[in-house]
Amino acid sequence: MGVAIRVAGEADRELVVRLLDEAFQDDPVSNWVFPDPAHRRAKHPGLMAAFTDVVLAEGRIDLAEDGSACALWLSVPAGNHDGNHGGESDGEGDGEGDGDSGRADEDGPAQLRAAVDPDNERVELIGRLTADIHPEGRAHAYLWMIGVVPERQGEGLGGALIGSVLDRCDREGLAAYLEASNARSRALYERLGFELSGRPLDLPDGPRMWPMWREPRPGGRA
Repeated sequence: MGVAIRVAGEADRELVVRLLDEAFQDDPVSNWVFPDPAHRRAKHPGLMAAFTDVVLAEGRIDLAEDGSACALWLSVPAGNHDGNHGGESDGEGDGEGDGDSGRADEDGPAQLRAAVDPDNERVELIGRLTADIHPEGRAHAYLWMIGVVPERQGEGLGGALIGSVLDRCDREGLAAYLEASNARSRALYERLGFELSGRPLDLPDGPRMWPMWREPRPGGRA
């Protein structure tokens, strides 16, 4: 599928936040973090804004030219394990997004909770739990979140966004990592060459997440 993609900048911040908010409102992990629908509608945009700000500052956001989809990537150097990413790799409503604080200090998840929803311990917990399963040692590209607006889900936009980065990973010999937040997105990632890495993460009284790793393919994707 041909998708025009560009790198988002500060001027795209509000667009990205709205896109992620729409894409993740019904995501299993977002529903676990904010079980009450009214509370989720009130607080979820702030969480997406926090994620967007982190990646604008520290990573890269690929944005479909028509504003229908975006992917948030962080570059993780060898030996790095700061314990501050989040946990919603796929926000296609039921199918593609990922996140937490991502900041370079150890109190990132706590700071995120204080800024977004101080009385909600799950905002902090999701960051700590996903950090605990994040692989250490090798440099890799980390797909923190990928979101597609609800009316465009199922059109292949998520795969096109991810594929552009995976092609670069293959050329550079760089691995990639993500956490899938539902079975549909896991199937997509498997088609793109990701494999289950370690045990799935079962959120307390909540959904399962799957850590997934992809080795670079010297000859590129099939």
